[in-house]
Amino acid sequence: MNPILKNSLAVITGIVVGSAINMGIIMISGSIIPPPEGADAMTMEGLRESMHLFQPKHFIFPFLAHALGTLIGATIAAIIAANHKIKFAIAIGCFFLIGGIINIYLLPSPTWFSIVDLLFAYILMGWIGGKLIIRKNI
Repeated sequence: MNPILKNSLAVITGIVVGSAINMGIIMISGSIIPPPEGADAMTMEGLRESMHLFQPKHFIFPFLAHALGTLIGATIAAIIAANHKIKFAIAIGCFFLIGGIINIYLLPSPTWFSIVDLLFAYILMGWIGGKLIIRKNI
């Protein structure tokens, strides 16, 4: 397969699969750790208004969704990429980092969570995903 086509497929597949993982985890999170009493977690406006009710435990699944979505998306991109596997994996991390930054502006969260999320859920997970594939020589 043409390397440009294969690398394009790697990026698209990494983003789609990573997004699906992210959304899947977010969708099940409320059934595992229910939102606080009186919080409307079904709409962005409801979340924005009730964010002050959320405790640290309510941020576990959003972090896992961001980190695992990025990690799996980056790993898949590195597997599919014809060359420069680590660069494509980190590119997936950058894509999700941009989404994370936008999310912080749209849905203000506690400062501690924003810092932890931006530092550990995106570029680092992209790098780890790429390194996993490089070490296995896939």
